[in-house]
Amino acid sequence: MKGYVHVYTGDGKGKTTAALGLALRAAGAGFRVYIAQFVKGMHYSELNSLAKLEEFITVKQYGRDCFIYREPEKEDIQAAQKGLKEVKEIMCSGKYQMVILDEANIATYYNLFSVEELLDFIRARPKGVELVITGRAADPRIIEAADLVTEMKEVKHYYQKRVQARDGIEK
Repeated sequence: MKGYVHVYTGDGKGKTTAALGLALRAAGAGFRVYIAQFVKGMHYSELNSLAKLEEFITVKQYGRDCFIYREPEKEDIQAAQKGLKEVKEIMCSGKYQMVILDEANIATYYNLFSVEELLDFIRARPKGVELVITGRAADPRIIEAADLVTEMKEVKHYYQKRVQARDGIEK
């Protein structure tokens, strides 16, 4: 089966959730899925659910902590670059039919790795691998390289009322 490149971007909620829903569907069809989470190093509730599907879905975080409210440190950059290289080898191994690069667009936005490095990753994708890239601020070159692009648009969000991230909903 031919694989395609998906990009889920925009300032609205739901990019990672959409990618995880696709992973769940793929696992239900017997596909093996590798999820690489960039920027993220904290425990999120989806990790509890995905652990129950470890026969089909592998998740690894390539971030130390959430640095969105500070500048990335050298260690953040090293973790992301090491992760992208590792995931490229994993994607080319033939073991997985779907690879998800969660928050890879944010990683390029914060210069954890370059847009060109992400484009090289896309170009290295074997034909049978479905590749999903999430994160706001997708570079136009990434959008151009994709086969499917969905933009999540924020119309209204309770964060503006200072509602904190809640277990099971946002984290």
